[in-house]
Amino acid sequence: MTQRKPAILVARAIFPNVLDRLRAHLNVSSNQDDVPWTPEALCAALQGKAGILTTGAERVDRALLAACPELRIAANMAVGYNNFDLEAMTERGVVATNTPDVLTETTADFGFALMMATARRMPESEHYLRAGHWKRWRYDMFAGAEVHGSTLGILGMGRIGQGIARRGALGFGMKVIYHNRSRLDAATEAACGATYVSKAELLQQADHLVLVLPYSAQNHHAIGAPELAQMKPTATLTNIARGGIVDDAALAVALRERRIAAAGLDVFEGEPQINPELLTVPNVVLTPHIASATLPTRQAMADLAADNLIAYLTMGRAITPLNSPVGA
Repeated sequence: MTQRKPAILVARAIFPNVLDRLRAHLNVSSNQDDVPWTPEALCAALQGKAGILTTGAERVDRALLAACPELRIAANMAVGYNNFDLEAMTERGVVATNTPDVLTETTADFGFALMMATARRMPESEHYLRAGHWKRWRYDMFAGAEVHGSTLGILGMGRIGQGIARRGALGFGMKVIYHNRSRLDAATEAACGATYVSKAELLQQADHLVLVLPYSAQNHHAIGAPELAQMKPTATLTNIARGGIVDDAALAVALRERRIAAAGLDVFEGEPQINPELLTVPNVVLTPHIASATLPTRQAMADLAADNLIAYLTMGRAITPLNSPVGA
């Protein structure tokens, strides 16, 4: 008798070749039309499913778990997982997985690029040119901040933070300082050319502050009005971490009043909605959560999410579990 394949739901559109590989092992329902579901619609689509492939936008919380008792694994196609209620998932024996490592270097590339575009006022100057305002050269036209030789501050020193530190120290001769929940070992600090400082020192000394810390309740509005007030008026702020880490309303005020020079944001509170005040200030660079967006990296993320589903539902062991020993 042929064993029935476990059923899964792919919540958003993904690469067709990944769907084909999933179908070889599992009974797949997919959303290739990429229609964002309400929580109620997601819950309805997940009925009878043992697994779900999420993209970071779909929340797996107590309400969904209670309504979907057959769910055994949720595989996030992202390194972040603030859409998962890990405590509730662990209590119910539902495995949570993410996609670490495969997007580290790509995201570090983007974070550094966004910081540079912010410092050198590149989008602002492009808009000026496209609008037909450029008529002549002027000595101070869109004069921005130096990157090479300046002080790079990093809040959150995981894999991506370390990648940004190496780029700054080795490629641009920057003085790198960082703050993290726990200090790195001496060898890692040396490899990154980074020095540990307090959060207050980080805010006060950084010419360019880059946020790469995970979102949690404790990190909500880790950068708000009090923190922005401690930064240099010439400093830039770059957020490639998660929305909610920065108080976007307070940031808009600080930018408008030039309390800091500029900001580069790839993530936002309540995204894809954006605080409308951020759209009215010229000294901010805005991108739509694309730090990991290269085709090879997004393919690798989808592959790893699929591998987690296949491995757990066919062999009982996830590859990158977040709530071990449940996924071990």
